Amino acid sequence: MATEHNQDAQDLQNEQAEQQTQAETEQAEVTVEDLQANIQKLEENLKLEKARTANAVYEAQKSVERIQRESEKHKDTVLEKFAKELVESVDNLERAIQAATEETPVVEGVRLTLKSLLTTLEKFGVVEVDTTNGFNADLHQAVGIDPNAQANQIGTVLQKGYTLNGRLLRPAMVMVGQ
Repeated sequence: MATEHNQDAQDLQNEQAEQQTQAETEQAEVTVEDLQANIQKLEENLKLEKARTANAVYEAQKSVERIQRESEKHKDTVLEKFAKELVESVDNLERAIQAATEETPVVEGVRLTLKSLLTTLEKFGVVEVDTTNGFNADLHQAVGIDPNAQANQIGTVLQKGYTLNGRLLRPAMVMVGQ
């Protein structure tokens, strides 16, 4: 009976060992499947985060470009306002030279100042509008008719015009032949 009882106990231990081994195998299989599912889920999350990062970098680059464009536009606006004010000084210096009745050292100083101012303006892109090649409505403002000028030709320049980096700063006020 003791042998039978030992045999039953041994059979019971073997059966429990088999069940434990089978449970471990099933647990190992489940764990591998779970790990594969987790890996796939993590890969999808990684792709999503990479896409978000790429989008954030793209948005940052676009913001930098937009800020640079706005900065350039602001700089151009400020330069344009400043140049318009300086052009008024050029007009005043030219009027002073025209009003002078005799050549004095003061008049010569005004001429040199005008020349220096025009040179500085040209360095920064301010150029006088051409009035020798006929009337151009984009660059000239006709304010009257000059009876001595040919048709569509500029007779008298009342006020010089200027461009700033190729853009019209102030049109030349002219009288045109009919």
